[in-house]
Amino acid sequence: MQDSHSTPVQGSTRWRRFAALMIPSAVAAGAIVVGMANGAIAASFSVSGQSFKVSADNLNGTGFKQYGGADVTAGGQAIPVAVSEISQAELTNLCQTVDVKNPFGVKIVLRIEAGKGPKKADHVTAKNLQIGMTELSGDATFTNIDIGRDGGELATGKADGSFGQAAEGVDIDGLKQIAYSTHAGTFALKGLTMKVLVGGDAKECF
Repeated sequence: MQDSHSTPVQGSTRWRRFAALMIPSAVAAGAIVVGMANGAIAASFSVSGQSFKVSADNLNGTGFKQYGGADVTAGGQAIPVAVSEISQAELTNLCQTVDVKNPFGVKIVLRIEAGKGPKKADHVTAKNLQIGMTELSGDATFTNIDIGRDGGELATGKADGSFGQAAEGVDIDGLKQIAYSTHAGTFALKGLTMKVLVGGDAKECF
């Protein structure tokens, strides 16, 4: 890893809203969990408490921040998450699935796909994303990353001594993520398809 201002460093929920980001190392992830006790909140709405999966061939973004937080259900249950924010993002071959809880005794999956076209104009784009996630994998490159920033300062502008990190840019190949919430200012889904899949056809993103 090089210094934080030189070369690149290698490295919330309704069913129709989704996106992604990442944790660059296990050590950083552990520190983020410690910072959750300071009360940063991932989403400004009550979450369902049901996780969903998101995958993409590639995510490229600018204006990345990450800090510890919690998503909260209407019943008051707090779900610890890593909160990732990205100012602008572009995703290719995006998939989101929810394994729907139901009383019928069969597997039911809501599957949403978008951004499959080969041209840049076909990609999914989003602005002002905020994601509350618990798992992420992929191959990531961060540009001008600062690890160890004050998480409270990143979240609310008020320092609280919690752990956080920020980068000018992020690029991740083979994104796979489990999340509980996503908020976006805008989300443009090119080539959107949505299907309810039942039984043997109920395939999740991964």
